[in-house]
Amino acid sequence: MKALLSVYDKTGLEVLARGLTGLGWELISSGGTSAALAAAGIDHVEVADLTGAPEMLGGRVKTLHPVIHGGILADRSKPDHLDALDRLGIGLIDMVVCNLYPFSSDPSIELIDVGGPTMVRAAAKNHDHVAVVVDPADYDAVLDELRDLGSLSLDTRQRLARHAFAHTAGYDAAIVEWLDEREQASRGAGGAASGVDDFDSAVLLPSTIHLTLERAGSLRYGENPHQHGARYRIVGQHSWWDDVVQHGGKELSYLNIFDADAAWRLVHELPSAGGGDRAVAIIKHANPCGAAVDTDLVSAYNRALECDPQSAFGGIVAIGGPVTVAVAAAMATGPQADVIIAPSYDDEALAQLSTKRKATRLLSAPAPEPLMRQYRGLGASILVQDTDRFLVAPSQWEVVTQARPNDAQWRDLALAWTVCARTTSNAIAIVTDGQAVGVGAGQQSRVVAAEIAVNKAGDRASGGAAASDAFFPFPDGLLVLANAGVSAVVQPGGSIRDGELIEAADEAGIAMVMAGGERHFRH
Repeated sequence: MKALLSVYDKTGLEVLARGLTGLGWELISSGGTSAALAAAGIDHVEVADLTGAPEMLGGRVKTLHPVIHGGILADRSKPDHLDALDRLGIGLIDMVVCNLYPFSSDPSIELIDVGGPTMVRAAAKNHDHVAVVVDPADYDAVLDELRDLGSLSLDTRQRLARHAFAHTAGYDAAIVEWLDEREQASRGAGGAASGVDDFDSAVLLPSTIHLTLERAGSLRYGENPHQHGARYRIVGQHSWWDDVVQHGGKELSYLNIFDADAAWRLVHELPSAGGGDRAVAIIKHANPCGAAVDTDLVSAYNRALECDPQSAFGGIVAIGGPVTVAVAAAMATGPQADVIIAPSYDDEALAQLSTKRKATRLLSAPAPEPLMRQYRGLGASILVQDTDRFLVAPSQWEVVTQARPNDAQWRDLALAWTVCARTTSNAIAIVTDGQAVGVGAGQQSRVVAAEIAVNKAGDRASGGAAASDAFFPFPDGLLVLANAGVSAVVQPGGSIRDGELIEAADEAGIAMVMAGGERHFRH
């Protein structure tokens, strides 16, 4: 029995090689793998000695040879295949152990592997007769089965082949993504692309997208308990979720992760919007039910909770700074949260929350990476868009009324705009002194969204600032806010009735700001 070993990741290589030779297998190797085996004193035959052709082109060509691929691809159920090998003096290869250059870690032309994927695909195609191993995590199981049974079962070879094709598919997808990024960078720099225009000129979406997903974690269940669910990540890409540490509580479910992601991203947007040193966001069903910025996290938490304490029960609390004993004490007396997520916890604070909030999942997490592209499934179709971002800064907003916002109102408008943009449409958000006091989410009517927001805010709406995620089609929604005492409003503008809205705002004596037509629908 012969095994061809050619691996970039040499984790477990020596143990595997010694295990195979101990079972009587002959080893074939080349390049760095051969050097590693030689250094470990493990007998093997170099590929160049087997083929009679030295490595060439700086290692680009070493395994691309009929002696190698004939030995891998021969169908042993066909006598003519075996006769051909016999005439040419080519021996059979029974196992290929190969993993590829780490392209995603440092994309470049030189890290585009050619010989490796060719051998992997050849062995995977011929898995009826040949085993292919691409993951060091499989080495122990392979050796155990060889020791127990003397060979690998067809089920095992088929499982390994599926893993191998997934490995090469992810590798190719990463190369396509890298080439797309280079094309986009060229266009962004004003370079003219040659050939057919494969990109949408507005958002630079490529003509094809190649996603390979790998399961990154199990979930307690999906969106509902009768649904199965798991978290996947795009192969070759690192998610901030990969570095999350769970300190306590039950296993996460689909909605725990979905809502925690929304909360964590929002809390990282709040300080710049509100001008405070610390921020807290509370999310329920992916919508903010509380948000505040302040000079300390205890105050920010308490003020975020005041927005809608009833909805906060069973929600997600995102803390924008380290959780101290004081912060933990405030949360321990607040409503039960399904998840608390923060950058870190003091040891005593963690112990306190673990004791008093046993059912709460306690997560520590790094800052979220920016999202460049979003996907949404529609059966056999996928909607793809670049991520919603704030392109028009508050400094570029236009005051269109006689009344002008003061400095405090400008800060509240910016905070309301951020909260509103991260709320399901139609949405209205009211903020007073750095604190969200009323949020109307997910309504078919903008008027009803405004009514919900002012009902939640109550007297706290007086003197506050409000945001609408899209323009007011009629003055009625604006008047709901004005009648509740809101003193400043920001909206995208762009309605054919903007003039009527401006007149209504002037009559009500409130300031109205247009955000350059930038709408922030969220569904």
